Amino acid sequence: MKRIGILSDTHSCWDERFATHFADCDEVWHAGDIGCVDVIRRLEAVVPVVRAVKGNIDLGEVARTFPEIQSFAVEGINVLMIHVGGYPGRYAPGIMRRLLDSHAKLFVCGHSHILKVMFDRELDVLHINPGAAGHHGWQKERTLIKLTIDGEDMRDLEVIELGKFKID
Repeated sequence: MKRIGILSDTHSCWDERFATHFADCDEVWHAGDIGCVDVIRRLEAVVPVVRAVKGNIDLGEVARTFPEIQSFAVEGINVLMIHVGGYPGRYAPGIMRRLLDSHAKLFVCGHSHILKVMFDRELDVLHINPGAAGHHGWQKERTLIKLTIDGEDMRDLEVIELGKFKID
């Protein structure tokens, strides 16, 4: 059994509440638009495993360090993570094929800044976009997600609201 923290679109923003909310997690996944690699370093100080993909704003060290897409398994669940992915019924070009080829049961993406959790019945895939955790963009609420993966069971999904979007 693993507890997973999921965030996206930090745009270089670090919030100490990331550490507080993810302290009980085994892994944290960042679905792109990291901004500054220091965000990842700070997450690595909190949890043993941090997986991340680069987003469309990521340059320099972030772009050199993190891949565009990650495909991996956790607790027997195949996971596909990319920054720009769309959602069931409106996937970005090529995503449906990647989901089929990877046999993913969990698809994580960011980019839209819109929190969205949906089950794709056609592909038998849980789609998660954790919304945006940073202070850049158009989201009304900054959000994180936590999820438990226990074998083939994905449960206890928790949406964490960090407050209204504001520019510091």
